[in-house]
Amino acid sequence: MTMGTFYALLGAAIAVMLAGAGSAMGVGIAGQAAAGVMSEKPELFAKVLIMQLLPGTQGIYGLLVGFIALSQIGVIGGGAGEMSVATGLMYCAACLPIGLVGLISGVYQGKTSAASIGILAKKPDQFGKAMLFPAMVETYAILALLISVLSVTGIR
Repeated sequence: MTMGTFYALLGAAIAVMLAGAGSAMGVGIAGQAAAGVMSEKPELFAKVLIMQLLPGTQGIYGLLVGFIALSQIGVIGGGAGEMSVATGLMYCAACLPIGLVGLISGVYQGKTSAASIGILAKKPDQFGKAMLFPAMVETYAILALLISVLSVTGIR
């Protein structure tokens, strides 16, 4: 394996690990709030579960970029060959947006989801409005996903 390939694989790993960590933390934060509401109002299970799941998308986005990068590198589907250090660093840089933004937005979407779960505890009929707050955080994860996908697929 060349150093270029190492850097490219490092980029794919960064996308998956950081975005996945952000989702894990965010889902955990929202899950704590959801568990508190469930102890008092178990009939809100479906609504609080949806709120808890929202921060999980960053991990999916990171995984998607990781798969695309591995495919482009040739690890998936075969054909992995020599890669220059410059190309490997380009892959690494292309994976950074979703990794970093996924980490940060996953945590903050979890916090926002927890606050929205608090809204549902008091006003279950406000589900649609409550969902808008964590959805706003999601916007930035989607933008980072777009940049990473366009960057990874544009290399070579």
